[in-house]
Amino acid sequence: MKNPTYVAELQKKLGAPSSETMESLRLLKAFLRLAPDQRGEVIELVERLAAQPPDDPSLS
Repeated sequence: MKNPTYVAELQKKLGAPSSETMESLRLLKAFLRLAPDQRGEVIELVERLAAQPPDDPSLS
């Protein structure tokens, strides 16, 4: 995907990705670089954080 012509054609056809999409891809790439046991730790942390009610009720 390093070919600039291919990337330009793809962007012209599909449009530019959103900043959220780009950040998600960066996070996914970083996650995949982790060792399997580190991935498990990240998943556990995210699940724990998702299960906690927010401290500020206005955020929900």
